Amino acid sequence: MDVSDQQTAEPDETDEDSARLHALGYAQELKRTMSSFSNFAVSFTIISVLSGCLTLYGFGLKTGGPAAMIWGWPLVGVFVVLVGLGMAEVCSSYPTAGGLYYWAARLATRNGPAWSWFTGWFNLIGQIAVTAGIDFGAALFLNAFLDLQWGFGATPGHTILLLAIILVVHGALNTFGVRVVAVLNSVSVWWHLAGVLVIVGVLVFVPGKHQEASFVFGSFVNQTGWGSSIYVFALGLLLAQYTLTGYDASAHMTEETKNAAKAGPRGIINSILVSLVAGWILLIGLTFAIQDYGGAVTSATGVPPAQIFIDATGAVTGKFLLLICIGAQLFCGMASVTANSRMIYAFARDGAVPGSKFWHRINQRTQTPTNAVWLAAGGALILALPYLWSATAYAAVTSIATVGLYVAYVIPVFLRVRRGDSFEKGPWNLGRWGKPIGIIATAWVVVIFVLFMLPQAYPVTVDSFNYTPIAFLVVLGGAGLWWVLSARKWFTGPKVQGSAAELEAVEQELKELG
Repeated sequence: MDVSDQQTAEPDETDEDSARLHALGYAQELKRTMSSFSNFAVSFTIISVLSGCLTLYGFGLKTGGPAAMIWGWPLVGVFVVLVGLGMAEVCSSYPTAGGLYYWAARLATRNGPAWSWFTGWFNLIGQIAVTAGIDFGAALFLNAFLDLQWGFGATPGHTILLLAIILVVHGALNTFGVRVVAVLNSVSVWWHLAGVLVIVGVLVFVPGKHQEASFVFGSFVNQTGWGSSIYVFALGLLLAQYTLTGYDASAHMTEETKNAAKAGPRGIINSILVSLVAGWILLIGLTFAIQDYGGAVTSATGVPPAQIFIDATGAVTGKFLLLICIGAQLFCGMASVTANSRMIYAFARDGAVPGSKFWHRINQRTQTPTNAVWLAAGGALILALPYLWSATAYAAVTSIATVGLYVAYVIPVFLRVRRGDSFEKGPWNLGRWGKPIGIIATAWVVVIFVLFMLPQAYPVTVDSFNYTPIAFLVVLGGAGLWWVLSARKWFTGPKVQGSAAELEAVEQELKELG
């Protein structure tokens, strides 16, 4: 692939980043302290194979079983890499916290504000849903551990209570412990990599027996009620597609990253590639270790991986492995709140969120958007509440996250394809491969948009209903109505903050306040 990635270093990286941001119309309001590794770490942490793979593993056991999970992972991975490549190229041209919706506005040849508006709202609902999904998964696993250790029953009420506590902790860390969050994001990378190796290593050497390779790579299980194996296999792709989300965080953190036009794209791609390898190893290792398939599916803990750990290694070791997963999921949720708040901050900066002035407000001491942090946490809790009365709510939340994020991911990629040779390439670009990659990526997202809106279990009842379409109708219907009745008259896309002199004045004021 003819990928151009210029290596020439500028004398002052920070000045170059600020100048690029000024050219895009924004002042340097956020502290630019993140390294390339830190930028990668945020996306890798949010992808979190120890979160997505394991929290949806029970869904996978019933929806296609081992064959769908093991082979669905690399299949989805190919298309995710293509989507990521398309995003990375655009990120290099426009490294701003707004990310996707800013890109849409700049790339659209006409109706730019409308493209920007709806991209932003797809991204917003997707990010809030992925935060809900991650911390909801952490709450499920924590509830399973507390149940095993102290008999704290794995009930919907207990899980939602734990979710609320986790979200408050993540909100507080992002409000008061900004430096701690940066350190924890870096630690998280090694926690995830070491965690996968420890879990797989234990599951290889400790159990007295393992499944046959024919079972791991060839066993197809359908407990959905649907008769079509192809349909069920396709539904089972949700595990991989949901896990491999969140890498747009590298774009949202570019206003805080040094050498952003190169570090942002690298963060997107590297986080996907490393996660693909680690996730496949984890899925294969866990599936080989299954001792009682039916017992795992119906586990009283509500968390099939926890049951597999205990069946395969004993109670003490099993709970230790469970704690590794919980730690990774908590890291993941913390990083998701961080990235989500930056998107809210940028969208509010451009007046596209109700109460924009409040949500765009910057904490003068930390120079971080703390009000946006709490909107991200509160929105995630609200989205997860249907779990109190719907057993399939978690799968629906993950569907919302997946569909919302991927539509937002691919709109700028699609618009870049329409731009053709008039697209202004950044220092990291795909050369002649940009258009074909963008076309394939767009087609894939169209497929999954339809797929993950469909019913996931039969017969369709109140308990099994996939409420993903309803959530989208409510949020995007509201955004659409707001656009038609009002926003189209005043929303002109991302706003510039002023002339070069005015931008420098904003930055000087922040320095004096700090």
